[in-house]
Amino acid sequence: MVSLNEQFLKLPESYLFSEIAGRVKAFKAAHPEAEVIRLGIGDVTKPLVPSVIKALRQAVEEMAESKTFRGYGPEQGYDFLRQTIIQKDFMPRGISLETDEVFISDGAKSDIGNITDMLSRENRIAVTDPVYPVYVDSNVMGGRAGELLENGQWSDIVYIPCTAENHFIPELPLVCPDVIYLCLPNNPTGMTLSKSELKKWVDYALENKILILFDAAYAAYIQEEDIPHSIYEIQGAKEVAIEFRSFSKTAGFTGLRCGYTVVPKALTIKMPHREQVSVNRLWNRRQCTKFNGTAYIVQRAAEAIYTEAGQKEIRGIIRYYMENARIIREGLKEAGFEIYGGVNAPYIWLKIPEGINSWAFFDRLLTECQVVGTPGIGFGPSGEGYFRLTAFADQTETRQAIQRIQEKAAGRF
Repeated sequence: MVSLNEQFLKLPESYLFSEIAGRVKAFKAAHPEAEVIRLGIGDVTKPLVPSVIKALRQAVEEMAESKTFRGYGPEQGYDFLRQTIIQKDFMPRGISLETDEVFISDGAKSDIGNITDMLSRENRIAVTDPVYPVYVDSNVMGGRAGELLENGQWSDIVYIPCTAENHFIPELPLVCPDVIYLCLPNNPTGMTLSKSELKKWVDYALENKILILFDAAYAAYIQEEDIPHSIYEIQGAKEVAIEFRSFSKTAGFTGLRCGYTVVPKALTIKMPHREQVSVNRLWNRRQCTKFNGTAYIVQRAAEAIYTEAGQKEIRGIIRYYMENARIIREGLKEAGFEIYGGVNAPYIWLKIPEGINSWAFFDRLLTECQVVGTPGIGFGPSGEGYFRLTAFADQTETRQAIQRIQEKAAGRF
């Protein structure tokens, strides 16, 4: 008789953003006249830039001709994109990589979840709290989380609180884990680390033989100096870290799906009764077995991002979203809210009023302002008391949303 992976049954019935979608759908059904503004899920609203559209059209035309048609591509990605990534994203920062250390995927979320295929069930996982839910949920599925406790934490996961008290800067954990997830700039808080602060984590990982899973999906949004765009800017990081990147927020690829993961050859793991095992080799084997590669036309579109015209267009999109972040940040400050983030990331993390939990604040914001955000508790126990807004909406709608909140804040919030 067939049986199931019981770990899946431990997961909450609804994924965070599915729950939000359900509540908004119910509200819209009851109030069809309401003009709801969505500042919740991190989906983009600006269309693909002209350079990307041009590349897509050209690639589609190639697929219509026998001489240029492409069938199965390499599971690791086409060299034209992998080499371009190295030349444009890493070499200017003094980082040298080989082509076979870069793996093209259908998005960072997929690889972040799939990377756990290589991890033993015995590994102790550490996450910052609050945290992107996929980090925790994928380890629940893999049997590394233990049991869900009354306080919302999982018994076998090490939580590293990031709160106003420590300025949302994670501190080295008291319990030494085997694997640490870091997302910088951070989703959901929008905060990040300086190079000296990140070096502490790399040194800690080197000393304790820890694997760092480094989510750099929002690196393109960094505005300030001394903020590393890649963990490999830190000496020794290639020996302890895997880095995930995404074109979703950088270039509006949420609908196209493309990202990449860097697995350095210097990253090896000592196994009992074995020599050092290459993580790069294992990841390559995993991809060859379970992944047939990202579509050729999508990879050509991603390549176009790195052209001179593409870079100019993408920078314009990022400026647009970061202006939204400024509008939200300053508007909510004027309304009396305590605000974090929104400087090096498209996320604004706000402290909600005392006496109300984050889901109740979600409902109030939806019903009274017709604005959708994300309850902080959805990102972990330390997220309670906070709320996330994103900068990816239309700019006119963003201004309207903040105006609505300001009007209600005077008497209600």
